[in-house]
Amino acid sequence: MSKGSKNVFISHIHEDDAGLADLKNLLKSKGMDVRDGSINSEKPNNAKSPDYIKSQILAPRIDWASTLIVYITPETRNSEWVNWEIERAREKGKTIVGVWEQGSNGCEVPEALDEYGDAIVGWNADRIIDAINGEYERFEDPKGQPLPPRAIRRHPCA
Repeated sequence: MSKGSKNVFISHIHEDDAGLADLKNLLKSKGMDVRDGSINSEKPNNAKSPDYIKSQILAPRIDWASTLIVYITPETRNSEWVNWEIERAREKGKTIVGVWEQGSNGCEVPEALDEYGDAIVGWNADRIIDAINGEYERFEDPKGQPLPPRAIRRHPCA
């Protein structure tokens, strides 16, 4: 049964480009074709100005996508770009899904993902697809086990 196509933006660091193909192939094996708007070695960005990159390259691609997928590896935690992409997706009301790198043993996730993510899932195609579709909203470790409850941030009423 086909799961259809989805426009996604996969937030990652460039050193993890190889894992993006694995992720897309995993989803394709279950019938979901993802059209990825992210910048990677196949679609490089040669601009130099961070403001230009954010406003003219990344923002339109995130806005086009229905879902922002964060490819979680130890290095994504401290990526200024990954956190900015997550915050942009939140501002635009996008579904935000963290996906652990295949074979991951776990690591700290980007702060913005912890705060704004809709789900974090292990390397399981069905769960990833359900999270992309907004039908699975849980936080798991890389093996698919529930993460401990998270504190809910409270915001004062205006």
